[in-house]
Amino acid sequence: MFYLLKRNYLLLFFLTLSACSLQEKKVSFNEEIKPLINKRCITCHGGVKRNADFSLLFRTDALDTTESGKPSIIPGDSRHSEVMRRLLSDDPEERMPYKESPLSDSEVDLIRRWIEEGAEWETHWAYIPPVIQEPGSGKALGSLFSFSGNQEQKIDAYVAEKLEANGLEASPEADRRTLIRRVALDLTGVPPSPQAVEKFVSDSRTNAYELLVDSLLAAPAYGERWASWWLDMARYSDTKGYEKDGSRTIWRYRDWVIKSFNADKPFDQFTIEQLAGDLFPNPTDENYIATAFHRNTMNNDEGGTDDEEFRVASLIDRVNTTFQVWQSTTIGCVQCHSHPYDPFRHEDYYKIMAFFNNTRDEDTEGDYPMLREYPEQDQKKVEEIISWCKGKNPATENDVRLFLRTLEPKLHPHRCDQFINGALMDNKWIGVRNGGSCRVPEIDLSGKNYLMFNYWTSEAGGRFEITIDRRDGPVLVKGSLPKTAGQQIIYFPLNKSLLGEGGKIRNLYWKFYNSSIPADRAVCGVEWFVFQDGQPLKDPAIASTYMGLLNSAPLTTPVMVENNDEYKRKTFVFERGNRLVPGAEVNPGVPALLNGIPDGAPLNRMGFAQWLVAEDNPLTARTIVNRLWEQLFGQGIVTTIEDFGTQGEAPSHPELLDYLAVRFSKEYHWSMKKILRELVLSSTYKRDSRIVNDQDASNKWLSRGPRIRLTAEQLRDQALSVSGLLSSKMYGPSVMPYQPDRVWQSVYSSERWETSSGEDKNRRAVYTFMKRTSPYPSAVMFDASSREVCVVQRVRTNTPLQALVTLNDPVFMEAATELAAQSESEKSTVRQIAGMYKRAMFRDISPDKLEALVNLYGEAFETYRNDPEAAQKISACKSSDPRRAAKNVVALAILNLDEFLMKE
Repeated sequence: MFYLLKRNYLLLFFLTLSACSLQEKKVSFNEEIKPLINKRCITCHGGVKRNADFSLLFRTDALDTTESGKPSIIPGDSRHSEVMRRLLSDDPEERMPYKESPLSDSEVDLIRRWIEEGAEWETHWAYIPPVIQEPGSGKALGSLFSFSGNQEQKIDAYVAEKLEANGLEASPEADRRTLIRRVALDLTGVPPSPQAVEKFVSDSRTNAYELLVDSLLAAPAYGERWASWWLDMARYSDTKGYEKDGSRTIWRYRDWVIKSFNADKPFDQFTIEQLAGDLFPNPTDENYIATAFHRNTMNNDEGGTDDEEFRVASLIDRVNTTFQVWQSTTIGCVQCHSHPYDPFRHEDYYKIMAFFNNTRDEDTEGDYPMLREYPEQDQKKVEEIISWCKGKNPATENDVRLFLRTLEPKLHPHRCDQFINGALMDNKWIGVRNGGSCRVPEIDLSGKNYLMFNYWTSEAGGRFEITIDRRDGPVLVKGSLPKTAGQQIIYFPLNKSLLGEGGKIRNLYWKFYNSSIPADRAVCGVEWFVFQDGQPLKDPAIASTYMGLLNSAPLTTPVMVENNDEYKRKTFVFERGNRLVPGAEVNPGVPALLNGIPDGAPLNRMGFAQWLVAEDNPLTARTIVNRLWEQLFGQGIVTTIEDFGTQGEAPSHPELLDYLAVRFSKEYHWSMKKILRELVLSSTYKRDSRIVNDQDASNKWLSRGPRIRLTAEQLRDQALSVSGLLSSKMYGPSVMPYQPDRVWQSVYSSERWETSSGEDKNRRAVYTFMKRTSPYPSAVMFDASSREVCVVQRVRTNTPLQALVTLNDPVFMEAATELAAQSESEKSTVRQIAGMYKRAMFRDISPDKLEALVNLYGEAFETYRNDPEAAQKISACKSSDPRRAAKNVVALAILNLDEFLMKE
C-alpha cells in the first residue's frame, strides 16, 4: 500500500514538473543566447579566433566537428554535446570559459535548454526585412495623443504604447514660438524670420502648422541644411588630405547634394547616382559629379609614396564608408578576419571590394579622373567632333566622348619600370636624362594608332623614341619635344607595320635625348600617356580642334570612371588584411545574409547600388530613417546609429522603426521630404522639451520634445541670421570667412587663408572652405568633423573652448554689433535690450532676464566710459562710444544664452 502511494506521489510530481516544462517559454537565441555568447565565448570562438577549430559565429561552424574530432553541439542532445561537458568540467584545463569565471547555473541551464530545443539560430532583427506591425489601441492613445488614425499620428500611437507600458506621461505641446523655431532649425538649419514667427503665432487656421512645415520644406535653405548632414558621411572636403593636403576643386559635388535635396530626389536614385552615376547608358555631367561621393577619399601627394598602396587605402575607405552610410554596419574589421560578432566572413569584404576595384583613379598627383566641364562655346566644339566621329566610325563615338570629358583611359608613370639613367621624379612623373630609358611593360596595341602624352620641358632640342620588345628594338614611334610653357598634350602616329609579328601585347622601351642640356637634368617630365585609336587625329582640321580642347583648362571635378576590359583588375583576398599578401581571387558579391544582387543587375557598382536600395535589403531604409530621427530628436530609435549589429543597441521602438522604414521606401518611394514631414507633424515631435518625469530623463521613451545643442553650422548661421548678416547666396566655390591668423599653415605650397570679401564672408557654413589638416576652428570646437573619414554621428561635447568661440570669434562679435545696431530705433535702453532678445529668441523677455541684462549694460557702460580703447575692441565697428560698446556686450551675452545655443 505504501509503495503504491509513494509511486502515485512520484507520478504526480513528474506530471507537475512536465506541465511546468511545457509552460516554460522557449529560449530565444537573439535575446538570451547570442548576448551570452558575445559576452563570454566569442573572444576565443568567433570570427577572429577559432580555438580548437570551434566558432560560434555561424550555426554551420558551431555544429561542425571540432579539433578534438567531436561535435561541440548536437541539436536536441545536450547530454552528448561537448560544449556542455566543457562548461561543467572540474578540470581547469578543460572547463570553459578558459581561465575565466565559470558560467552561472542559470546560464548553463539556459544553454542546455537551448540545445535540447534544437540549438536554433535566429536571424538578428536588423537582417530581417521590415514589415509594418499595426500599433495597438491602448488607453494611452486617447489620453496622451488623441489618436484619430491619421498617418501623422501613427507615430504617436507607437510612442504611446511604450509610454503606457513604462507608466510615463507625455509633456504637453510646445508653444507656437518654440515650435516654429524648432522646426525651422530642423528643416532649414536657420531660424525663422521675425515676420514668419508673428504670422504663425497669429494664424488661427487649423492647418497653420502644416502650411508652415510645407513652406520650410520648399525653402532653398532646406537643401543647405541637409547637405551639411550628408557631407559628414561623404567626408567632403576642399583638400586631398594627408601631409601635403593640397586643395581639390570638388565643390560641384556639394552643390549637387544641395540641389538633390531641394528637388527631393528619391533616396534610391540619390544612392545609385553617387555610387554608379558614371555607369548609366548616357551619363550626364550631373551623373558624373554625383560619383564624387567616393572621390572624396584622401589622395596622398607626398613625395616617395606608393600610388598603389594609397589606391588600395581608398578602396578600403569606400567599402567601410558604404556599409557605414547605407547599412549601419561596422565592416572594417572584416578586412583582416571574419567579423567577431556578426555573420560576415573575411572573404565577404573582398567580394564587396571587387565592386570598387575597377575604377580608373590611382592616387595620382593629378587626382584623375576629372570631369572636364567646358564653356558653352567649347562644348559646341566637343559635340561637333563627336558628331564627326560618329559619321566616320560610329564605334569610336563613346571612346572619343569619354576622353574629351575625362581624359580616360590613360596610363600613369608608375606603370613604368627598368629605368636607365632616369627615375620617377618625386615618385610621380617620368624623368629620364639624355640617352636614358624606361620600360612600359605589357601594352596592348590592338587597334591603337597614336601615342599621346602630357609633358613639359624648359629646354629646346629634346626628342624621344619608343622601341618594341627591347631597348635596341625596332622603333614604334619617335618625335621631337618642343619647349613648353607649362604642361602640354602632344600626339604622334605609330608605325603599325611593326606589329605584324609577336602579338599585340608588347613591352615598350621609351628613350629620351637632348645633348644640349646638363647631364644631370631630365630631358622632360611626363605626367601621363596613352595609346589610342585617335579617330579625331586622322583629319588635320579636326585634330587641331581636338587638341585645342584637350589642352584647354576647363573647370574639373574628380569623378569615378570604370575601367574597360583592357584595364580591368582582378581582386584577391588580402591575408590578414595585408595587400602585399594576396590570397584567393574573388568575384564581386554581397554577404549572403543580406539577400543577393537583384535579378538582372550587373555585377558592377551599378548592380551593387541597386542592391543597396532593393526592396529586400533589410538595412538601408531602417538606417536612413533612424538617422533622420536622430537629427530631429537628438538620438536614434537605435541609439548606436553606426551599428545595427549584435553589439549595437536594440531599437527602443522596433515597430515604429520598421513602420518608418516601410513608409519611407515603399509608400513614399524614398522621398525624404515626405518622411520628414510626417515626423515633424507628429505630436511626439511637437511636445514641450521640459522633463515631466525623471524616469525618462534621457528621453528614451519620447515623453517630451527634443532639447539638444545646435550643430556647429547652425550656431554660426543662426548668429548671422538673427543679426541680419546672413547671405542667401547659394552654390559656387567654397568661401573663407573670418579665421584667426596663422591657423592655416600649408606645407609644400603657398596656399593661404584669404578672408572672403563682401557677402561671401557671411554665407552659410556649408560653403566654408574645408581643409582636412586644419579644419575651420570654430566648427571644430563645436564637434564638426575634419572630414578625413566618414562620420555618421557627431559627439556632442561641452567645453570651455566653446564659450571662448561664441564670446570672441569675429563672426559672433560682428553679429552682436549688428544685433545691437538693429535696436537703435528704440528710445530707451531697456526697450533696446528687450528688442535684441526678441530678435534672437522670437519671444518677449522675462522680467528677471531683462533685469540681469540691464544690470550688465550698466556695468559695461561704466567700464567703457573710462576705457575708450576697450570699447573699440568690443565693437566690430571700432566705435569708442561707451553706450554702443555696452549694448554690444549685452547683444553678445544674448548670443551666448543657453536657450539661444540649444534647440528646445
